[in-house]
Amino acid sequence: MRKAVVTYRREFIALVLLFGAGALIGGFILKNQRLRFPLVEEAPFQLKAEFSDAQAVVPGQGQTVRVAGMRVGDIGKVELDNGKAVVTLDLDPEFDDLVHTDAGALLRPRTGLKDMFVELDPGSKKAPLMKKGGVITVENTAPDIDADEILSALDSDTRAYLKLLITGVGKGLKGRSNDLREVFRRLQPLHRDLARLNGAIAERRENLARLVHNYGETITTLAKRDKELTSLVRDSRTAFGAIASEDEGVSEAVRRLPSTLARVEGALRNIDVVGQEAKPTFDALRPVVRELERANAAVEPFAREAEPIVRERIRPFVRSARPIVRDLLPAARNLEKASPDLRESFYELNRFFNMAAYNPGGREGLSGDASKDRVRDEGYLFWLAWTAHNSNSIFSTSDAQGPFRRAIVLATCDTYQALATAEPATELITGIGNLLSDTRLCPPS
Repeated sequence: MRKAVVTYRREFIALVLLFGAGALIGGFILKNQRLRFPLVEEAPFQLKAEFSDAQAVVPGQGQTVRVAGMRVGDIGKVELDNGKAVVTLDLDPEFDDLVHTDAGALLRPRTGLKDMFVELDPGSKKAPLMKKGGVITVENTAPDIDADEILSALDSDTRAYLKLLITGVGKGLKGRSNDLREVFRRLQPLHRDLARLNGAIAERRENLARLVHNYGETITTLAKRDKELTSLVRDSRTAFGAIASEDEGVSEAVRRLPSTLARVEGALRNIDVVGQEAKPTFDALRPVVRELERANAAVEPFAREAEPIVRERIRPFVRSARPIVRDLLPAARNLEKASPDLRESFYELNRFFNMAAYNPGGREGLSGDASKDRVRDEGYLFWLAWTAHNSNSIFSTSDAQGPFRRAIVLATCDTYQALATAEPATELITGIGNLLSDTRLCPPS
């Protein structure tokens, strides 16, 4: 064997290279034919989709499964089950968490030659994920509609007219491709807005589905209540008849409506201004409002305690006082008119009495030291009483001849000495002279 290999080594090397090239080319072809190699590639995540019609779906022909135009897997096989076509979807393993239980699938041609693919709608994230081997039911799928199916649904005259229309369109567009392209270019903004609208509708498909469902339930409920609907129509006819009989009043109301709306508009502008001005006030009131709950909780015990007093004491008193208050009302009005004059009069009287009896500082204790004692500022009433008291003291002495005033004469020893020398000797002068000779009273100078 070895000798044969060495002898025919060139042919052997060429045979090995040929076998390796064939293996590489075969693997490349099989790879592009989407053949999965066991033990090398991970098994696909398989799901099934039921279709009422799977025409032109051929496994192994490169027909793919797409989500939003991106390939996520291939079509595995097609089976017939109870009159429904069951298409196996071989998704790539990395997309095993993509499809939810409310997913949908559509069969669509990629070219005019019926090169089919499955457009997969993964569903909403609110729904649970679909497990391996899960089935997308026929209620959530739609097959491709062939042109012959559309034509078969039409009668012979309509099919003839449609053929004439298509033929006429073909003749009319012959040699005018640029014009058609210009038309499509001008329609681009419309298509863009329509795409945005369709996107918004797609985002709100759950709301639309709920709307359709609720509308169906409403129609079903109305169908069950035909008597109520009849009564509603009858009452509406009566109401509209009454409105029709008041057409003049309605016309007058409609005529006045513009002016009313204009006034309302002005009022709303003023309210807007007030609202802008009131915003800082409301912002400042927010802390107070936040504390209202605690304040109410703190006031509640007092209110519960005070409520019986108000009900059993204050309310009976108020009821009893109402007649008196009604009688006092005229006097209160007169007093209100006279109050300015009374206020001025009492103000002047207050000034007068204050001036007569005001004693600032009051009486302070005497310390025995005249230099330290504060001089007392007495009012006029004090000095009036002092004058009356001294007047009574002056005229309180009398004899048989009547009252006389007391007097005190003060003089020095020299004055008395000069008086005794100048006056003739009398008993008074003699007595004064004897007193002046006393050295205890008049010490010698």
